[in-house]
Amino acid sequence: MEFKTSKNKKYIRIVENTNKEIIKKLDILISILERKYNNIEKHKNKKQFLLGNFIAGITKGLGTGLGFTLFTGLILYILQYIIRLNIPIIGEYISDIVDIVKK
Repeated sequence: MEFKTSKNKKYIRIVENTNKEIIKKLDILISILERKYNNIEKHKNKKQFLLGNFIAGITKGLGTGLGFTLFTGLILYILQYIIRLNIPIIGEYISDIVDIVKK
């Protein structure tokens, strides 16, 4: 089958590009479905499922606690620095806040 006009050649290029895009999207869809299937298979073994969720919960809790501690420490450090600057009104207010937090 031969195409002699440039219009037909452009159409063929568009169709080829569209097919490549469709194939890429299908590959992504297949990988998502495979991950979902693997998750469903994990749920069949209840002990493995519970153990995985237990470990995930512990790590999330530890990460949250550690992150909150670091964040609070950073805020207190910044507030103490502001106190050292001896800004009259703000310094007194912040020193009261730091004292409350330390108690």
